[in-house]
Amino acid sequence: MPVDIDAIQSIAREHGLPIIEDNAHGLGVKAAGDCSLGSVGVFAAQSFHDTKNVQCGEGGALLINDPSFVERAEIMREKGTNRSQFLRGQVDKYSWVDWGSSYLPSELNAAVLDSQLDDFAEIQSRRFSIWDRYALELGEWADANRVEAMRPPLGVHAAHLFYLLMPTWDAQTALIAHLRAAGIVATFHYVPLDTSQAGRRYGRSLQPLTRSEDFSRRLVRLPLWAGMSDDQLARVVSGVQSFRVL
Repeated sequence: MPVDIDAIQSIAREHGLPIIEDNAHGLGVKAAGDCSLGSVGVFAAQSFHDTKNVQCGEGGALLINDPSFVERAEIMREKGTNRSQFLRGQVDKYSWVDWGSSYLPSELNAAVLDSQLDDFAEIQSRRFSIWDRYALELGEWADANRVEAMRPPLGVHAAHLFYLLMPTWDAQTALIAHLRAAGIVATFHYVPLDTSQAGRRYGRSLQPLTRSEDFSRRLVRLPLWAGMSDDQLARVVSGVQSFRVL
């Protein structure tokens, strides 16, 4: 779901800050003003990990919206060398000129991703169909059990996931256990970054981020992937509807 892009851009302009987007879940999403996520920041990171809407197992892409950074990004991708310039005949030999690494996907990974990008509209259509059915068929159950079903505040999202926000941490763990007993895998999503081991070691918070912690302790993600059959979807819906919050 997109953030308030106008507010972020206003802060960036006021303080002279570049915007870097983590667009791992946002491919294909358009925010207010027909603005595509991934085109807002100087850079945008795109993930093609196997949990994403289109994927090739591992890997991602760096979207560069400021041409002045293209050359250095190319060098970093080429393991810190100017090999691409050499292949284009711009230099007579190539050498190591910056830091970099072996970021390139294999030909096989790239082929898998290429075919999925060709079918992106079809993949998204199926994901939205599943998302819409969850929203429709679990709304009444959610209201009866003091559960907040996912409702994007701006009505815009990527159909990457569908979550239920349980009333308590006990209800979260109980629903996950209930679905697991029925052979359905549901997950709690993420531990907030600021409370993770690395977050505590390397980061800093100006104040306790109590809202993200509360959200993490109550959220349950339901299965959602483009190849999900109608029978599998009905099984998940039935499994959730058979649970009662105490």
